[in-house]
Amino acid sequence: MSFQFATVSRRRFVQSAAALAVVHPLLARSEEPSATRRIYKTLKIGMVRVKGTLTEKFRAVKEAGFEGIEMNAPGMNVDQTKIAITESGLPVDGTVCSSHWQVRHTSPEAATREKALDHLKTALRDTKAVGGNTVLLVVGRGSDGPEEEIWPRSIENISKALPLAAELGVYIAIENVWNQFLYDHDGDSRQTADKFAKYVDEFNSPWIGMQYDIGNHWKYGDAAEWIRTLGKRIVKLDLKGFSRADNKFTKITEGDIDWKGVQKALRDIGYTGWAAAEVAGGDLDRLREVSGNMDVAFGL
Repeated sequence: MSFQFATVSRRRFVQSAAALAVVHPLLARSEEPSATRRIYKTLKIGMVRVKGTLTEKFRAVKEAGFEGIEMNAPGMNVDQTKIAITESGLPVDGTVCSSHWQVRHTSPEAATREKALDHLKTALRDTKAVGGNTVLLVVGRGSDGPEEEIWPRSIENISKALPLAAELGVYIAIENVWNQFLYDHDGDSRQTADKFAKYVDEFNSPWIGMQYDIGNHWKYGDAAEWIRTLGKRIVKLDLKGFSRADNKFTKITEGDIDWKGVQKALRDIGYTGWAAAEVAGGDLDRLREVSGNMDVAFGL
């Protein structure tokens, strides 16, 4: 099989499988989603600063207007999470690999990479157990070595989790972050997503893609163009605001990201799926604000 054919097949599989995976957890709710919806709102559990049990936190998230929540794994209490899902009616759409910044697939130490792989596999299993379909992964840090070393090193290690991801039907979703890998950290705002696309394609698997963070690399490139470059590799979105003028992250609708351009780019690639807020959280009123900001950003 040629690389080109394999890549095209992978993208088509991701497109069709992602659409099914997105709808399935939403159907667990008492009301079915509108057929016209393209973006489904979720957020990180760490943003929920509501007092009480996990069920009470889930209920607050749902009341604020979100349709799902991302947990952390390893470390998630699977049984308690299942109870919270049942009692609140709020699905867990995915998880964030909780140790990926400290225990890295790019590490030069074989024992560390083995531990990173074990944690990733645990996250995949725990995510499946609570009904989610993505594990967000930061692959490592550029400071772990030259790119020509950490690129193949991390691909080799993460690839060992792909058979399990396929068995469980859970995507490994690589997030673009400020980790000095696959972009020029000291570069300007005219960079492209080409390296991220090439990196994902080297896995040649339908079970690995991008959880593209719209705000993270606005400093380094045009979000709409990055979306078009990544295309069907995007299995999920993260979002926050960013101000190039002030060189800092902001609330989702503040800063200078071209959200109209983002909306058009997402339509151009036919994206339908989850979008996770990754901003400062808070109480119910703050969560309502974040949910409303997401509505404005995506034109919901």
